[in-house]
Amino acid sequence: MAPQSSTVAKLKVQLKLAISRLRMVQQKDTAIAKQQRRAMAQLLEQGKIESARIRIENIIRSDLTTELHEILELYCELLLARIALLDPSSPSAQPPATDPATGQPFSTKDAQAYCDPGLEEAVHSLIHASPRTDIKELHTCRALLIDRFGKDFGTRAAEDRDAKVAERVRRRLDTAPPARELVDAYLAEIAKTYGVEWPEKKNDGEDGDEDDDDDPEGKDGGQKERALEKPLEAEELSRATPPRDLGPRSPSVRVAPPSPSTENVTPKLKMPGAGEAKTGSKAGTPQTNGKPEAKGKKDSGPGGKIPDVDELAKRFAQLKR
Repeated sequence: MAPQSSTVAKLKVQLKLAISRLRMVQQKDTAIAKQQRRAMAQLLEQGKIESARIRIENIIRSDLTTELHEILELYCELLLARIALLDPSSPSAQPPATDPATGQPFSTKDAQAYCDPGLEEAVHSLIHASPRTDIKELHTCRALLIDRFGKDFGTRAAEDRDAKVAERVRRRLDTAPPARELVDAYLAEIAKTYGVEWPEKKNDGEDGDEDDDDDPEGKDGGQKERALEKPLEAEELSRATPPRDLGPRSPSVRVAPPSPSTENVTPKLKMPGAGEAKTGSKAGTPQTNGKPEAKGKKDSGPGGKIPDVDELAKRFAQLKR
């Protein structure tokens, strides 16, 4: 067996290589996952729901593997930062005088298998999860850790007899098929991201409405008739204009004046056969010098009083003279 110091030195190099390889694999998996999600969006757009449900499991498994790689990368960085605790020649890596569990002094074999409490989870998780990955650098790190702590320690960590493997690592190594809720959540998120209409939500909502309705005719007739007619938008209503011949032609009909703009702050509405109608709540009571004008007088324009036909005839007669 190689000296422990040499093993720790090799482990330090392999940890750096494993971190670099894990980052590269994560970038590659992320790019592949985007392509797979785009393919799922096309299946949803074509209405191939069952095919999408089956293929989405590959995306879920790929995401779990990527998350596992991220966790293992963090453990490698932790071991690299605390590499001194793995070196038996370092004073900080020396075991205590007695075993905390049994209270007996450590034997030579037990002293070799002693792992600092701050590294137990990382060491056990790496030994347990490395064989289930395709990262060769992690396999080398696992072999060096077993060489450092002993075969008995490696066997216990691989089988997780002491239950020291991280729970998040065990969950991501689970090979059970994903739940239907998770599959639906993935499909809904993909449909939302790529702007595809997800029919499952609509069908679920319609099924719920149909279950509450006891009328069999309402299931087929009423809902379909309501779905055929689309409500008008507010913008379409504002652009719609009523026909000119609609309703009686009376001066009591109110017509909305044009909206004010920067060029015409106080717009006025001109009606044929009537004077200018001012906008506002006080349009019917024009004022002159702060006092209301008499009812018998006619409206005055910008140039003064508007003459009637008789006054115009008198003015033309005076001009002829």
